[in-house]
Amino acid sequence: MKKMYVLMALLVGFLSSGAQTNSRETRNDPDAKKVLDAVSAKFRTFKAPQATFTYQVENAQGKVLSSRKGTVNMKGNKYKVNMGGMEIFSDGRTSWNYDKNANEVTVSGVDLNGTAMTPQRLFTNFYDRDFFYKLNGEKKVAGKTVQEVELTPTDKTKPFHKVYVLIDKATKTIYSARFLEKSGNRYSYTINSLNPNATVTDAAFVFDKAKYPGVEVVDLR
Repeated sequence: MKKMYVLMALLVGFLSSGAQTNSRETRNDPDAKKVLDAVSAKFRTFKAPQATFTYQVENAQGKVLSSRKGTVNMKGNKYKVNMGGMEIFSDGRTSWNYDKNANEVTVSGVDLNGTAMTPQRLFTNFYDRDFFYKLNGEKKVAGKTVQEVELTPTDKTKPFHKVYVLIDKATKTIYSARFLEKSGNRYSYTINSLNPNATVTDAAFVFDKAKYPGVEVVDLR
């Protein structure tokens, strides 16, 4: 459950990346930075983005082990993720991680000092803080011209050693993000649709216990 939450946080981060200048920038590709900055600028114009996506896991031999569909909604500092029996809610102050199979929800507070891993924190300059990056060029995928950015984590303790992000050149939005784990396994997110201004109420970002009969609540606040 915890690992899946981190993966989902990364997904939203890749949807919205931003950048800032720092001392590491000289080790990065300025062309890649321009591409990622353009994605950030485009995403910042979205008011209430909603994306549908496919999450796929492969082994080292390229065999597909699992594939799931999901959705993610955001509005201000609020977000909700729904994928294959897992739901994550946050209203900006409290987060709820619901596991359908266990009918259990874990409640925790959001770190208002900005040190917790939340999608909102990943909105800004995630790659300048956490990755070295370079532009690998362009190619055609599913009829789209995409630009591939290769990311290498600065923290060598991460379970993955490379991330390949494909960006739709025409729309300046993320098409997919593919993670290569040190174990040889691979997992990827492919964005199937992106609505920049979905209709969603604030109540959608709060877990409503009444809608989950018999749910066990684990409150960690």
